[in-house]
Amino acid sequence: MIKKQGFIFILTILILFIANQLFVGFLSGPPSLNPDTLTNKTQIKPQKLFERTWKEINSGFYDSTLNSQDWSYWKKHYKGKIKTDEDAKVAIDTMIASLDDDYSKYLNKKEYADQNSSIESKISGIGVNIMNDAGKIIVFSVLDNTPAKEAGIKANDIIIKVDGKNVSGMNIADVASIVRGKEGSTVTLEIQRKNKKIIKSVKRKSIKIESVKSSVKKDIGYIQISSFIATSTPTEFLTALEKTKDTKGLILDLRGNTGGLLANAIFVANMFLDKGTIVNIVSRDGKIENIKAQNSSIIIDKPVVILVDGASASASEILSGALKDHHKAVLVGTKTFGKGMVQRIIPLPNSTGLNLTIAKYLTPNGSDINKKGITPDYIIKYSEKDFIAHKDPQREKAEKLLSEMIVK
Repeated sequence: MIKKQGFIFILTILILFIANQLFVGFLSGPPSLNPDTLTNKTQIKPQKLFERTWKEINSGFYDSTLNSQDWSYWKKHYKGKIKTDEDAKVAIDTMIASLDDDYSKYLNKKEYADQNSSIESKISGIGVNIMNDAGKIIVFSVLDNTPAKEAGIKANDIIIKVDGKNVSGMNIADVASIVRGKEGSTVTLEIQRKNKKIIKSVKRKSIKIESVKSSVKKDIGYIQISSFIATSTPTEFLTALEKTKDTKGLILDLRGNTGGLLANAIFVANMFLDKGTIVNIVSRDGKIENIKAQNSSIIIDKPVVILVDGASASASEILSGALKDHHKAVLVGTKTFGKGMVQRIIPLPNSTGLNLTIAKYLTPNGSDINKKGITPDYIIKYSEKDFIAHKDPQREKAEKLLSEMIVK
């Protein structure tokens, strides 16, 4: 059982960390436990918005040379030329592109609101997880107690059109954006299920997203963390630990987890480590901050296998790297994504925002995994054929390893 005293102690550490640190694995703040406070509703002219963004990048981007260029060029180039919000977006996007950084990004009002909704772990939509397979938009899973479930949408359904718009070949984020919408509104999906085409009209509603799921199979506990973005992840993880507390081995599934708040990755890592470095943060001026494990009354002391794949990124890699370097877990799956950079969320006027790369991170052993990824101890592939056949060779390998590691 998780002691109440330990629960409060760890949550206190988390809150202090969020309040006092600028760094996050995918996004940063300093984030508040209420994402609404991240929105700057001050209204300014588009030209001023561009200049404000220019200033934030100039002073905060992790590469002080700003990709070896004269940053003042952009301020001069667009002086007096920006009249509309769209002008500002085009100019800012062009300026950011010159940094040659995959992760710094300007977010307009809608994009920024969607991001904050993810942090709050609430969206207005229908409740499906989708993936792009060779241009096909496939329903990967359907969440319980959601409009999609009630409408009879199933895993493996192929979404062809959304409100009459062909979505085949579209970016997943763009498809998700048009499937989501105002609570109470209706979205019409044209779906292909085997050889049949089906039309489904689904009423959107506000959905609370659970980022952690758990189950038990004999002596082995299973905890899946689908994202580290939500501020509710730590409490959800503690609940999962309580449900799996009597098991002798644990599978931690980080496949498809593209990252989130660094504070959440630190929180989870601290459940497995009682000392030592969790992650090293290298700032713009080259200084290294060692984020170390804190003393805790909750330490998971059982064999652990972590499942990873090519979509496991950022905060997922921080957690995987920490447990791998400290020999606290064995990794199974395929090489991780390789995102070793840290972003900060910067609220900008007009309810817009900037995700700015401000640092890079190294694993406890000092490994730079950016664009390299982490290679698992056991490389096991998971094919589309396995998915369709409802087989999971990676999880099966994890269960086999734990069965061998568990002390009977």
